[in-house]
Amino acid sequence: MRILSRGGHTSLRRRLVIGILLPVIALIAFNTVSLYRQALQAADTAYDRTLLASAKSIGELLEVSGAGTDARLRATVLYSALEPFEADNRSRLFYRVSGFQGEMVSGFDDFPAWRGKLPTQGPYAALVDFYDDSYRGLPVRVAVLLQPVAGAGGQGVATIQVAETLELRQTLARKILVETLWRQALLVIVIVVVVVLVVQRATLPVRRLSAQLLARGEDDLAPVEAPDAPREWLPLVEATNQVVAKLRHLLEHQKRFVRDASHQLKTPLAVLKTQVQSALHGDVEPMLALREINTTVERATQLANQMLALAKVEQLRQQLEPAPVQDWAQVTRAVALDLSALIAESQLDFDIATVAAPIRSYEWALRALTRNLLHNAVQHSPEQGRLNIALVADANYAALTISDSGPGLSDAQRDKLFLPFAAGEKRQGSGQGSGLGLAICHEIVLSLGGSISLDNLVRGGRVIGLAATVRLPLADDRGQ
Repeated sequence: MRILSRGGHTSLRRRLVIGILLPVIALIAFNTVSLYRQALQAADTAYDRTLLASAKSIGELLEVSGAGTDARLRATVLYSALEPFEADNRSRLFYRVSGFQGEMVSGFDDFPAWRGKLPTQGPYAALVDFYDDSYRGLPVRVAVLLQPVAGAGGQGVATIQVAETLELRQTLARKILVETLWRQALLVIVIVVVVVLVVQRATLPVRRLSAQLLARGEDDLAPVEAPDAPREWLPLVEATNQVVAKLRHLLEHQKRFVRDASHQLKTPLAVLKTQVQSALHGDVEPMLALREINTTVERATQLANQMLALAKVEQLRQQLEPAPVQDWAQVTRAVALDLSALIAESQLDFDIATVAAPIRSYEWALRALTRNLLHNAVQHSPEQGRLNIALVADANYAALTISDSGPGLSDAQRDKLFLPFAAGEKRQGSGQGSGLGLAICHEIVLSLGGSISLDNLVRGGRVIGLAATVRLPLADDRGQ
């Protein structure tokens, strides 16, 4: 039987691949955009030098004619002189030369004149500026050079503009981008392959462990062994072993409970059947038969209730949620009130003294613990004997002591004190118990993290009674 279905559960490989690839792809995208911009910037820097060289070559062909106010700039530039600066046929060059007063001297008439300002600190020693523009519907990169020109008749500053289309620059940037992208794609593929292989190898011990568990029998609850598991898997293996140990303990407890119940209930049921048959045959007077049947039913009921209480204590140990806080003093006084009829019937000299003692436990557990101890003390105390209850508390623990004036414990009884179905000697007429009372008390105390002890009260070398003492830790949040 499958405990968990695979639907809706993402595999570890997919989680790792997605978890690694998403940031890697995001980083690659960011780097790609940055790289493309840097490639364009690098191409601009390289080709801007060519534009500047073109402008300087044009400046070398300028002359001044006239003198004084009649001085005019003259250019004998042929477009063929710019062909050496064209890298190939994919880019075109345009130029414009403006005179001292901004008048058109040479070049393309419709090329827009420069109206900008020189940068305060440019990358070149010359008076040059670079900017992006469009000309005849094409994006262009323009270099502006302010070229001083002097002649025999006068001097001035000419404005030389040289523009180049961007096809070559963009082609170079795209080439750099494509070469980078396929390398990045190869890196992503390598990452995916490595992640898949590493996860496949890392999860191999888990698959072996799963196969080992599936191959086990239904009653095989031995600890899981995974010697080749990596260190990160050890907490899972340990947690699995803890769960297996709990299941094994519960199964053993269930088997023991069924075995004990079948064994212990067999006798009273057989006795009850015999008593009913005797009554039906007329061997026993009806009233006497009913009293005997009633006594047998009471013993069987007490046995069944105690066995159910013992099984319920095991559930208390497995309880994960914290139990509420109970006042042990109130529970003790309530139990004493419930058993007051038995105490009065035995004419016991009864005394009770309690202080507030908050205990983290369920009320039924504290009630069962106190009731069994007090009921045992009543049954073992002789008539007109003494019975004392004292509940005290210190900073960390509360102690309940129930003292009786019974015969105490022998050495043989002490050896099997908290074993199930080990009943002690009771006073005459009190009936025979099941021997589960102290076993129930012992299990409850252990589940609450406390301790229990039974000690004979000795005076003058003679046993005068028995004191049962239970110590339980006080609740941390006592104000609740």
